[in-house]
Amino acid sequence: MTPSPPTCSLHTTPSSSFEKLYLNFFALSGYGQENRGLLFPAAPSSGQWFHTGKGSINNMVIKMVSYRCVQKSYPSLLPSLGVILIFMDESLSIIQRAITSVISRTPPRLLKEIILVDDFSSNEELKVSLNEKIKLYNQKNPGLLKMIRHSERRGLAQARNTGWAAATAEVVAILDAHIEVNIGWAEPILARIQEDRTVIVSPVFDKICFDTLQLQKYGLAVHGFNWELWCRYDALPHAWIDLNDVTAPVKSPSIMGILAANRLFLGEIGALDGGMLVYGGENVELSLRVWQCGGKIEILPCSRVAHLERYHKPYALDLSIFLKRNALRVAEIWMDEYKHMVYLAWNIPLQNSGIDYGDISSRIALRKKLKCKTFDWYLKNVYPLLKPTLNIVGYGRVRASICLDQGPVPGNTPIMHPCHEFSPQNIYYHQTGEFYMGNLIAEANSDDRCLTDPGHGENPTLEPCSTAAQSGRHIHWDFKQVSHMPFKWEVLTNTV
Repeated sequence: MTPSPPTCSLHTTPSSSFEKLYLNFFALSGYGQENRGLLFPAAPSSGQWFHTGKGSINNMVIKMVSYRCVQKSYPSLLPSLGVILIFMDESLSIIQRAITSVISRTPPRLLKEIILVDDFSSNEELKVSLNEKIKLYNQKNPGLLKMIRHSERRGLAQARNTGWAAATAEVVAILDAHIEVNIGWAEPILARIQEDRTVIVSPVFDKICFDTLQLQKYGLAVHGFNWELWCRYDALPHAWIDLNDVTAPVKSPSIMGILAANRLFLGEIGALDGGMLVYGGENVELSLRVWQCGGKIEILPCSRVAHLERYHKPYALDLSIFLKRNALRVAEIWMDEYKHMVYLAWNIPLQNSGIDYGDISSRIALRKKLKCKTFDWYLKNVYPLLKPTLNIVGYGRVRASICLDQGPVPGNTPIMHPCHEFSPQNIYYHQTGEFYMGNLIAEANSDDRCLTDPGHGENPTLEPCSTAAQSGRHIHWDFKQVSHMPFKWEVLTNTV
């Protein structure tokens, strides 16, 4: 069985309370009915989180919004908003939930358009049935909804570009179709972008469980990534905490994918990279480009959007093929002398990788035109938490008929395991003699795990390298790559 690609982990602790967004799924049969007459209850004490809309089945909607955010005021004149919903083989009811939440929870004076982009769905109910639903929505709001259908599958980045190109509003919010926006989600976005047209913003995500439609609140965090360019959540920066303002924007190294931007500015910096195929990496590519080319990225604590967790990604059974290919494309365009870290993380040879990441000449030209900064500048000024690993002279896997593997985590006992191409069997050999095993650590405050000989005839263990060195354990190994080894061992390594 092929292991799944890595998933995001939240470093902050989500709330343990779960509630359904809607008690009655049939409420979605009519436009807007389930969200009429939402009222805030008596105000709780400052800093608490609260639920609103208690009392009727149509008002049972969670609004996990800080009271400080509710108190916040915004300019009476704000830019117009276009909402772009991307989908491929979603359930019709899920798309209706997204549309209904956007219409019901966005002030009509601000919402100019909702653009749906169908990336060549095969689900039949997303054709005639969805068209009929759109007609019903537009009877109440003439011309509000627009549908664009791809005649072939183009992938996530190009679908988002299709929606952006069709938009006319001053600000575009590019969302998945499996979301529900919260009360007051739009005003913080529009006000911040009105203040600074070069900022790309993201709401705070909450999670809707796919099987129960229950809502799980996520804590505020910034968006980061590892050397595979897969998303993760990072701790809040001290500079933001010191502001003592829970409503203030939070500078973030990256975005997860859902974003809002000044429509014209997004075009000026090249929109999304249409050369990214299928799925994955397009969020990191845009993030590096924004930061390195004069913009900035922020998370807005007062804007919350609930994201429906999908049972599986619909584009392919094995997305790692595209994640890997797209990661190399990002590395070659934006990461300069650090691009080898992506190759190391994916265990790909630095030369003759056999992976076609496409023509990057136009993106290199764009980088030159925009006079973008280096990736070294980005690491030092935007994302110092991302840690390059120095002095690696070889990397790969060690195997006989089976491979050396880091074993269960948590745990510190390496094992022999059937060979595969995923990170538990990655080995990095350092110039100073250490064998690092497992994921290529990306965090500056985290330890790699070194293959360690405890001595006294005990089995090898995996220990934090610094801890093992301080305690006098043996972490330096003599290693040579040869074509034949005793006991039919084969060392599959790439030299740096």
